[in-house]
Amino acid sequence: MSETMSTNEKKKPPLNGRRALPSNNSNDEENEVPEMEAFGFIPRGFNPKDYLHVVDIHMFKEPHEINKQQHHTDKYYSPKLIVRRGQPFQIQIDFNRPYKPETDQFWLEYLIGRYPQQNKGTYIPILVGDVQKPGEWGAKITHKENNSIRLSIMSSATCIVGKFRLYVAVWTPFGILRTHRNSATDTYILFNPWCQQDAVYLDDEKEREEYVLNDVGVVFHGNINEIKLRSWSYGQFEENILDACLFLMDKAELELSGRGNPIKICRVASAVINSRDDNGVIAGSWDNTYTYGVAPSAWTGSVDILLEYYSSKQPVRYGQCWVFAGVFNTFLRCLGIPARLVTNYSSAHDNNANLQLDFFLDDEGQVDTKITKDSVWNYHCWNEAWMTRPDLPVGFGGWQVVDGTPQETSDGMYRCGPASVQAIKHGHVCFQFDAPFVYAEVNSDIVYSRRQKNGTQVIEKIDTTHIGQLIVTKEVGGDGMMEITEEYKFPEGSAEERLALETAVMYGVKKQTAQDTTYQPQTDVDMDFQVQKAVLGSDFKVTITFRNKSRNYYTATTYLSGNIVFYTGVPKNEFKKHSFSAKLEPSSSSTFDVLIKSSEYLSDLLDQASFHFFVTARITETGKILAMQKATVLEIPTLRIKTQGEMVAGKEMSVTVEFTNPLKQTLENVTLRLEGPGVLKTMKKEFRQIPVNSTLIWEVKCTPKRPGLRKLIASLNCDALRHVYGELNVQIQKP
Repeated sequence: MSETMSTNEKKKPPLNGRRALPSNNSNDEENEVPEMEAFGFIPRGFNPKDYLHVVDIHMFKEPHEINKQQHHTDKYYSPKLIVRRGQPFQIQIDFNRPYKPETDQFWLEYLIGRYPQQNKGTYIPILVGDVQKPGEWGAKITHKENNSIRLSIMSSATCIVGKFRLYVAVWTPFGILRTHRNSATDTYILFNPWCQQDAVYLDDEKEREEYVLNDVGVVFHGNINEIKLRSWSYGQFEENILDACLFLMDKAELELSGRGNPIKICRVASAVINSRDDNGVIAGSWDNTYTYGVAPSAWTGSVDILLEYYSSKQPVRYGQCWVFAGVFNTFLRCLGIPARLVTNYSSAHDNNANLQLDFFLDDEGQVDTKITKDSVWNYHCWNEAWMTRPDLPVGFGGWQVVDGTPQETSDGMYRCGPASVQAIKHGHVCFQFDAPFVYAEVNSDIVYSRRQKNGTQVIEKIDTTHIGQLIVTKEVGGDGMMEITEEYKFPEGSAEERLALETAVMYGVKKQTAQDTTYQPQTDVDMDFQVQKAVLGSDFKVTITFRNKSRNYYTATTYLSGNIVFYTGVPKNEFKKHSFSAKLEPSSSSTFDVLIKSSEYLSDLLDQASFHFFVTARITETGKILAMQKATVLEIPTLRIKTQGEMVAGKEMSVTVEFTNPLKQTLENVTLRLEGPGVLKTMKKEFRQIPVNSTLIWEVKCTPKRPGLRKLIASLNCDALRHVYGELNVQIQKP
């Protein structure tokens, strides 16, 4: 007895006491389906060939054929059938003889995963009928000719998204005969923003073309005073990307039965996009050392990252927020969920979710970095995905924030969202998921406080307008910028804004009030400063302006601190300290210039060429402090891309990338990348050195695959210089 037990156990997967079947969370695994399922004993004279028998199945799966055209899936670089749910598609079955509906009985079976079950939506038998109900599984015969029939098949608008296996089953008096396993008939079913019953339905065709079908996009970076943009290749239709995206859901162990729900998919994907706690796709690194990996600024798109992860199953190094968001956007668009990449300028990373960022000043009025834990990111990128939210009250569907960058944990994992943008705007942060964190990212106040000798905290300044000043995304149908700040918040200082804040506080967002501590600012003197725009490698100046509105003479002891910072607002080091005494005449303005030399900052520069200036001034006569901070980014030179010869699909063409070294030093170990979806796969080239003022030229030959307007994207990367990009729109002609 014991021997037979052990052999049996080996075959069966391990069970636990709570479920009859193991969890079904891999789209990749299959079960064996019997080709002959007998009803009992089979008589000796039984010959399957006497009955209706399937000779061939035509899937109409070529890009130019009806299915991929009607389902907007003709761009996928895949030989298999890809359709969208809730919309009919066609197949043709060839039998060994004409089909006779009076006596012949056959049906279709769609299966997904290792343990198909009808009640879980993983085993779908479809009988052939006369009527098709919209948005429900069904099939009807549209055409009969000789031994062939043409079927129109409707999938459910809520069905699982993934790769299904197809069998045709024929009934005989002695058992069921099935077609053998044939991977050529596998059918991918995706979300359908064109179908009204689908949870991701989007009613505007221009928006669907942008948010689902556009395979390149724009990332806005830099900072609020100097907005920069670069292109990103999403490449959701490129070879093997769809399989890689389905693999991510297997990796996250999302039950197959939950894969028809965009809320669940977004939630698990926001965790698996980063490598924290689940060995997900991208390892983040914000410390400017990228040994054994690719610097985040060097990536030009998502395809290389997803394919590397799909093959190695190990996190790809390295990413920062726009890389996480770029890959997440590819994942969402690939599965058919409308998505866009969003940038929030001056984004708060509030460690204790009290809606305020605490900056502590020392006696001199300079920021004490030892106890200041909160930070302001120059910008932060996340994604918005479009879907209904049946789990929330009416009115909170539409755009949802999802964020794959690991910042804080949510239910024990590094993930964020989906959080309704509408709920954030109105302060209804009680609605899942992670709305308070996103609310703080766009709405926190900056509080400057100083601990006096006797230990009491004095608030020197509260800045209510610095955070979330501008929230943007790429415009529909163009490369320009579209401001969406008003989707997230009411106008600064309006009655609605106060009400939304009170609502958020009521729902448990902690907000400390200024009444806890004494706060009496100096109101009769204004201070501001401007940083001159400068190109990387040149000197520039900071101009500080005081406006004394009183009738008194004042003296201001002024400190300027210049820091090289990561774009997350975390300082690396102080490269400039300057203090001076400013005499302020009554009722007048005075300006003071501070020169910043390139030699002071070049040796320590980080990859985003980002500076952060604090200016604090103490008015001698009153002891009050004025404080202000600003981030600034240097102009970084760009790559030039040119093409030669005619640009026709299927014909070889040549692309040239040029770059001139602007620094007063030789650039070493330079890596160039070039890619363009539909034109060329990512190419890399290493250069040992680029001397001062010399120009590098790299020529590449390629053969574009698809006609239409395409984009070439290039990046240059080395230790001394990062975030160097170039791009070019090219019109590929039909052959």
